[in-house]
Amino acid sequence: MGTAAAPTPAETTPADSDLVRAARGLPVSRTPVWFMRQAGRSLPEYRALRAGTAMLQACQDPDLVTEITLQPVRRHGVDAAILFSDIVLPLVVAGVDIEIKPGVGPVVASPVRTVADVDALPPLEPDRLDFLATAVRRLVAELGPTPLIGFAGAPFTLATYLIEGGPSKEHARTKAFMYAEPAAWQRLLERLAVSAATFLRVQVDAGASVVQLFDSWAGVLAAPDYASCVLPYSRAVFDGLAAGRAGERAIPRIHFGVGTGELLPLIADAGADVVGVDWRVPLDEAARRVGPGYSLQGNLDPAVLLADRATVDREVTRVVEQGRAARGHVFNLGHGVLPETDPGVLTHVVELVHELSAR
Repeated sequence: MGTAAAPTPAETTPADSDLVRAARGLPVSRTPVWFMRQAGRSLPEYRALRAGTAMLQACQDPDLVTEITLQPVRRHGVDAAILFSDIVLPLVVAGVDIEIKPGVGPVVASPVRTVADVDALPPLEPDRLDFLATAVRRLVAELGPTPLIGFAGAPFTLATYLIEGGPSKEHARTKAFMYAEPAAWQRLLERLAVSAATFLRVQVDAGASVVQLFDSWAGVLAAPDYASCVLPYSRAVFDGLAAGRAGERAIPRIHFGVGTGELLPLIADAGADVVGVDWRVPLDEAARRVGPGYSLQGNLDPAVLLADRATVDREVTRVVEQGRAARGHVFNLGHGVLPETDPGVLTHVVELVHELSAR
């Protein structure tokens, strides 16, 4: 990536930020940094604030959402905030009975197993998302020039939770449904694409500067199955955001999945400006796979943060150097921050990336 003089504080807006510029492949003053799950269990202030409040309840409280989203920005000096929310929240708000059970994850009371189950899913109405718009507007006002990243779960990943009834290692029921019930599968993913686009559109209209679509479990699929059974619906989500509000440019879109090394060109083709890369594929190789038209995000292994400082520094340096192969690079982990991570290490990583990339 090239370099350019940073705007003066008075001139800086989220659109001028290094994060947005890197996402667009424009020159930056230094590599921007944020962490998936940066607002979460690794922070003692988060645990104190969340005590006694269920996850899905906290996600619908604008006061809690605002404070939790801001905590890592204050502590670590990251270059972006990521909205505190949950991947299944759009389903819950629509009326699907889901509980996040400690140590398990999202559990669906009545899994989707038939065509009738698909047709019975309630739609997500935008007027039920006033809490979300309120939280985003507050955050944009508080963050000033620091961009806010909005997010949603991708149709495939949400489908896996609905069909499996909860987290799964094999996703066997999901794949069986996809293969055996193609018409129902299409209807399900069409509905989930509309839901995700609705959820993101509310965030964008309230002022989010970037969005990320999480397809956490897409890596369980072979490339031909992803291309035919998933890609069209992820593309539909991004297509709904392709045009900005009147007179505005569309905001940058990040597309991320775990274990998607063999899918990276397809992940990009869904409509991303930035392709998120987990820790399994070096960023210079990822840049070769997706081609020159995309920026990359990633991709330090979250487990590295539990190692000694010398190892952390070596691996951070490697990721920064390999990221130079892409048209733009947003430094992140290859997945979310582990709960046992020392917050001081995260702060150190931010400082080190800034130092290395500003040289």
